[in-house]
Order: sequence, then C-alpha cells, then structure tokens
Amino acid sequence: MMTGPSCAMAGAVYLGGASPDRTREQEVERVLALGASHLADHRRPDGSGWITLADPEGNEFCILSRDPAGSGATT
Repeated sequence: MMTGPSCAMAGAVYLGGASPDRTREQEVERVLALGASHLADHRRPDGSGWITLADPEGNEFCILSRDPAGSGATT
C-alpha cells in the first residue's frame, strides 16, 4: 500500500504492507466495504499498476498488486 495524492507526491508518507491471503482486487473490495472511496484505477494489462482510494477523511492511499508485472490478468 502507498499513500499520498496519486501515490507519487513529494513529502508524502509511504507505508508498505502485504496481504498474504488476498489479491489486490480482493483487498480493494475489503477497504471499499470499510468506507474507502475509489478515486482512480492505474492497473495495466500486464497486471501491474495500482488503484488509488481515499479513507473517509479524504486521505489518499494506493493498493498495488503483490504479484510482479505479467503474473496475472486484471479485472
């Protein structure tokens, strides 16, 4: 997971974490159910990329794939 506007802002705080039992898409569904808002989708056909979301207070964060590029399809 990354944080900050568009996940690429200088001076932003970046946190890392991994979900060993969920895909990127499953994790996005989980945080949406917890109250996050979907802001942007930066997934690529090779499976790389990220999804930008915001928590209920408007703090942006991104969820990336745990698998390397080219390891699976996107939805």
